[in-house]
Amino acid sequence: QVHLEESGGGLAQAGGSLKLSCSASGSGFRTLRMGWYRQTPGHQRELVADISVFGSTNYADSVEGRFTISRDNAKNTVYLEMSSLKPEDTAVYYCKAQQRVLSSINDYWGQGTQVTVSA
Repeated sequence: QVHLEESGGGLAQAGGSLKLSCSASGSGFRTLRMGWYRQTPGHQRELVADISVFGSTNYADSVEGRFTISRDNAKNTVYLEMSSLKPEDTAVYYCKAQQRVLSSINDYWGQGTQVTVSA
């Protein structure tokens, strides 16, 4: 079982920056693929960025070059640094941990943190 807790959301102006953090409880953080997703009302949750256990990263086209995902295995934490924010980045941001156990995949989600970008 993995418990995730996000922090760092809030209000920012267009062009500004925010940094989200997601702390994971439980052992085995190093074995988890971690990701950030976002969701707006009436839309499906979408991938923003994820990072593999080896540190390989993947970004949505809409955030490429503006957002950076990173992980600190010693702190059981994954980060999302967001810069050059746009009003369309406004969403609830969720942290996800993906755990692979033999042939099974378990996904765990945080409760979400609101990010609001004003024009």
